[in-house]
Amino acid sequence: MKRFIASVITTLAATATALTAVATTPAPTTTHRTVTVAASRPHASPLLDGSENRTFRTGRRLVALTFNAAWNTDGIGTVLAVLRQHHAPATFFLTGDFAERHPAAARSLAAAGHGIGNHSFSHPHFGELTPRERAAEVLSADRAIRAATGTAPLPFFRFPYGDTTPRQIAEVNALGFADIEFTTDTNGYLGPQGGMTVERTVRRVTDALRPGAIIQMHVGAPEGRHTVLDARALPAVLDALRSRGYGVADLARVMGGHADRPGPRASIRSGRRSRLSGPYGLVGPYGRRSGPSGQP
Repeated sequence: MKRFIASVITTLAATATALTAVATTPAPTTTHRTVTVAASRPHASPLLDGSENRTFRTGRRLVALTFNAAWNTDGIGTVLAVLRQHHAPATFFLTGDFAERHPAAARSLAAAGHGIGNHSFSHPHFGELTPRERAAEVLSADRAIRAATGTAPLPFFRFPYGDTTPRQIAEVNALGFADIEFTTDTNGYLGPQGGMTVERTVRRVTDALRPGAIIQMHVGAPEGRHTVLDARALPAVLDALRSRGYGVADLARVMGGHADRPGPRASIRSGRRSRLSGPYGLVGPYGRRSGPSGQP
C-alpha cells in the first residue's frame, strides 16, 4: 500500500492536464495525446478510441489470446512453454502490483516476445475511483511494468472486472491508451472450487468462436489457490482452434499497437510450419467492434 501511495503522489502532477482536457470535452479523439508518460511509449491508434474493442476486424478465421496477470505466477511457466511449442503469440495484461511483486516473471513474458498490456496498478473497481485516482492507476502501472520488463508496454489498457463506461474509456484514451477488452472469458480463474474444469474452460472458447474474437484467460490463481485451469487447458484450447480452422493473431499487429519489439509470427496455411513460422499466428488489418461484456 505504501508503494502504491507513493506512486500515486508522483503521478498526480503528470495527469492534471489530461484530466482537465477530458472533463471539458466529450470527444476523446482530440485529447488522446495530451499526456506522455515517456517519449518512447507508442500511442494507440485513434481508430480504437471511444470503444471497448471486444473484437478485432478480420475476414479470416483468427482469434487473439490474452492473459491477465494480477495474482500469483503459478501458470506462467506452463503457458509460455505451450505458446512456444505451438508458435502462438499472446498478449499479457499485467497489473503494476504484479510487476513489482514478480519482476522476473514479468520480464520472462516480454523476453518471450509477447505483447505486454496494462491492467491498472492495484486492480480496483474503477467506478469507485475519482478521475485522478483512475489516471494514477493507469500511469503508475505503466511505470511499474516498464521497470519490471525493461521494455515499453503496448498502449493497451484493460479495465479490472470489465468495469467500463464511456467516460472512463475517454479518460484512458486521453492518456494514450486504447481499451482492449474481450469477447469471452474462459472462467478458468474460478478453478475447481467454482465448478470449472479443463473441458468447460475449452468449451467456453469454442462456444464463442468467431473471426476476430479476443479470448481472456489468466496466468495465476486467486489468493490461496494454486490450480491454474487456463494453463492446463491451453494445449486443448489451441488444438480446438486448429481443428476448427482458426489461427491465433498477434493482438499488437491486428489492433495497431505498433510497439518496436520482435514477436512470434506464424501462418495457418495448410498447418505447415517453416523455420520462422508455426500454425497459429497471423497478421491482419486492425479495426474495432464492440461486443457483450463478460467476466472480469
